[in-house]
Amino acid sequence: MDYKVGLLGRIAFLAASLFLLAYAIIDSWGVFMISLFLVLVVLQIIYLLRYSEGSFNKVRVFLDNIKQDNYSELYPVKFDGTETDDLHIEFNAILAKLKEDQAEKEANYQYFRSVFKHLSIGLITFGENGEIQIINTAAKRILDVEEVKNISEVGQINKELHLAINNLRTGGSELIKIAHPDGIMQLSVYVIELLMRGEKFKLVSLQNIQSELEEKEMEAWQNLVKILTHEIMNSIAPISSLAGTIQGEMESKLENMEKISNQDMEDYLMGISTIEKRSQGLISFVSDFRSLAHIPSPKFTSIAIAKLFDQLEVLLQNQLESHDIELVKDLNPEELVLFGDQTQIEQVLINLAQNAIQAVEDAPEKRVTLRAFIDEAGKIILEVSDTGKGIEEEALSKIFIPFFTTKKKGSGIGLSLSKQIMRRHKGNIQVRSTQGEGTTFKLIFNG
Repeated sequence: MDYKVGLLGRIAFLAASLFLLAYAIIDSWGVFMISLFLVLVVLQIIYLLRYSEGSFNKVRVFLDNIKQDNYSELYPVKFDGTETDDLHIEFNAILAKLKEDQAEKEANYQYFRSVFKHLSIGLITFGENGEIQIINTAAKRILDVEEVKNISEVGQINKELHLAINNLRTGGSELIKIAHPDGIMQLSVYVIELLMRGEKFKLVSLQNIQSELEEKEMEAWQNLVKILTHEIMNSIAPISSLAGTIQGEMESKLENMEKISNQDMEDYLMGISTIEKRSQGLISFVSDFRSLAHIPSPKFTSIAIAKLFDQLEVLLQNQLESHDIELVKDLNPEELVLFGDQTQIEQVLINLAQNAIQAVEDAPEKRVTLRAFIDEAGKIILEVSDTGKGIEEEALSKIFIPFFTTKKKGSGIGLSLSKQIMRRHKGNIQVRSTQGEGTTFKLIFNG
């Protein structure tokens, strides 16, 4: 029976009962009949309320089931065309869809959880209270543990690693060495902070890059040996040849008891002088190499960049004026302060500025620009730009290699030294260059 028809019928029946009750009271039908009609009216009101609330109660129960993620209950359907039947059909359809969505969501969760656990990179997620939510197999293998419940337990494995995980913020990374039964591991630790449903948690990745570092180290040693062999052989070969020539001539003179003429003596002295100069060049080369290999640890102090630029201008003033070069200083903000070793940073800027001056000596527009600013990520950036002819693309990838130089006069260690100094400041140095337009070196300080 339709809900509306049933509701109207009960209202009509209640109205009839009230009419009969009123008529019985007016016509004095007696206490029994009046009481009977009164009870009948009360019962009709109760049944009407129950009937009208029935659907609301079912909706309330239905919503409670959804709230408790209980999608298993089915509502009976009699297919009699009633309002209740239609309501039950809709309820069952909604529950079936929610159950399907829940199953799909659970399947996706299990899929991603399985992928998470079997990644070769170690991954750990934990909340603000330090409780670990997920830790994959690779992370357990790296930490050499069966299970970890709280991130504080990592401190018992390696205090430096635990400190890095707690202190690093989104995008932060650090290299940590840890002892492992398989040997020393060099871990690259990377952290991302996430917010989900109002709760903050961290995702930490741990990657053992020991083999990659060893491979790069071996490649670096091979390159270094090639450079040293090339440079030393270039110096020793003519020295050895010239020394052998002088020795042979002198031995010949002694054997034949010939007098050494003034001309021969001059030739011998010139040869010895040449040997001395090449030997000094070789000593200078080794000295340059030693300075590259023994950079002192930076002594951090506050550096006012405006003052640093002014000092640099004074140092370079003679060169700038003699070559008619314009120096432009651009600071934003003017009171920008950097935390680092002033002597070392000044040395880097001098190297870069000297290169810039040499680059614009024959340029139609002679300008060197010193710029300092804070980028979108909050990092302090120092730039040294020139309007020279630029660096060739082939040379651009090699300019930071020790002893590589495109200049006729130069040791080729200035940029290598600058890169090492920036690394000791936990920063980086980058270069961009366009042929015919100029070159810009960028010093990036992570703060």
